[in-house]
Amino acid sequence: MKKISKYILLFVAAIAVTSCDDYLDVQPVGRVIPETLEQYRAVITKAYHAYPEHKSMTAVRTDELVIDEFGDEINLYKDIFIWKDTNPDANTLPFQYGALYNVIFYTNVIINDAPGKLNNSPERNQLLGEAYALRALAYFDLVNLFGKPYNPSTSGSDKGVPLALEIDLEQVFVPQPVEVVYNQVLSDLNKAGEFINVESQVKGINYRFSKVALYSLESRVYLYLQQWQKSLDAANKALTIKSELVDLKATPVLTTKYDSKESILALEDGYTVGLKRLFYASPDLIGAYTRTTDLRFPLYFSANGSRFRIQKGGNDDQRCSFRTSELYLTKAETSLKLNNIADAKSTILKFIENRYTTAGYTQLESDVTAMNAADLTTFILAERQREFAAEGQRWFDLRRTSQKQIVHSFNGEDFTLQQNDPRYTIIYPAEARLNNPNL
Repeated sequence: MKKISKYILLFVAAIAVTSCDDYLDVQPVGRVIPETLEQYRAVITKAYHAYPEHKSMTAVRTDELVIDEFGDEINLYKDIFIWKDTNPDANTLPFQYGALYNVIFYTNVIINDAPGKLNNSPERNQLLGEAYALRALAYFDLVNLFGKPYNPSTSGSDKGVPLALEIDLEQVFVPQPVEVVYNQVLSDLNKAGEFINVESQVKGINYRFSKVALYSLESRVYLYLQQWQKSLDAANKALTIKSELVDLKATPVLTTKYDSKESILALEDGYTVGLKRLFYASPDLIGAYTRTTDLRFPLYFSANGSRFRIQKGGNDDQRCSFRTSELYLTKAETSLKLNNIADAKSTILKFIENRYTTAGYTQLESDVTAMNAADLTTFILAERQREFAAEGQRWFDLRRTSQKQIVHSFNGEDFTLQQNDPRYTIIYPAEARLNNPNL
């Protein structure tokens, strides 16, 4: 208990929610040792508020962007863009390894300390469930940034990331195998499922985990683990609670907004202001769309001379970690993996009916109906690329699928990320390696 109190005194800046009307309307109120439900809620709010924008940085490494070589902040991103991970420019932004462990620290305060202080109640259980779910999300992101891509035959020996599950000043942080990290993620998801009792969060506090958000995270985790049936089951459980899709024919709006009827968990900004200023959509990304029939194109992109700026992201109202569209695309992919091609086709058609003009959908309906399994797989993954453009999902999707070759041009020189390149795993930031020789 002495160690816990010392850590809390040093690091826990309590955050109080002052209004549910505005998204993330929170204010710091000082430093406390949490004792009450309200104070522990302040700790988890701080954890949510501290969740980093690392996924936006991964977009720089993908085939989604090209860099403005005359941009003011070019030194922050250029070495990420050309995958120069060893000895990058001193100004290069590091991937937010420490920030994710900071979030984990806050969740550990709740998981390890709150059960002994708080009386059993639905509110206390919901709080504990959110802490377990948020810790699971943080470890999932960490292992997909700094651990090798999941491979069922080698995950037991592939290097992952350290696990910190207790508040211990003397703990030695040694990277665990990828399999061990994923097992911890699954354990936390199971514990979260025992406690979370809110089916879906109301607008304004939908950055918090709920049952539908938990099922969405489970579906994503099992998809990456190639456990197709479990991923499909979790997606179906989420869709039972929330299944709305925005029909862009009737309502041409960005579905990434926190108040969209598709929103499930509005936590992360997938494309930050800095990226919006320095990058354009790549020809590969623009070429993925049929501009005349895909209703997402004019919503996602705006012409800037001969190039296109990305309109997503850059505002708190576009924070988006999970939305219903992902559930449909995961359901289609996993159904196909389970050799249920009829369900895969019906699911993807239900989704794209809301994303294309009537004429475009009619043609695609005919095309999809005639597809074999290989062509349908290509189409579903292409829909993921189109739907989640500049939302921070592309890098993780490339890691778990093709690990394709990517070529970026900078100052008249081509730089290549080879297929299955070791740089599909990001090395630990220099500061982290300096502070922890075990990395």
